[in-house]
Amino acid sequence: MNKKAEALDKFFVDNKITCFQKEELNEKASPVHTVIYRAHMEEKGDNLPTMVVVDDTIYTMIQVLVSHGKVTEENKALVIEHLNAMNKRFKVFKYYVDDANNICLDSCIASTPEGFEPQMVQIVLDVILRHLNDEYAGLMAKIWGN
Repeated sequence: MNKKAEALDKFFVDNKITCFQKEELNEKASPVHTVIYRAHMEEKGDNLPTMVVVDDTIYTMIQVLVSHGKVTEENKALVIEHLNAMNKRFKVFKYYVDDANNICLDSCIASTPEGFEPQMVQIVLDVILRHLNDEYAGLMAKIWGN
């Protein structure tokens, strides 16, 4: 049984957080008892897929798909330069362009399953949301070449 998922489930119930859909990977697919919580963050009218991944390792991953397939050969250098500048400023998460030309924002929270504090997930998600409120329009301007 995934202790972090149990703690996160209880935290969500206790705090009336209902936006996440839970997906438990089967034992064969994930011997470390991976559980994925999916939701969306809304930013400037866009719904940004968001997931929290907990398992038996020391890592809890949060990922936001900030832009789906909008990095092109024409804007890639400018976008990566902008992402690298943001990565220098922010400690709790990092941006990258994946192989499908998506812009992803990842954050990793380290803890043992026994020491996992689910409120840290909420805190990091809140920090990411505030950050996106401030930076999303500027990032989209780089994508569209403005």
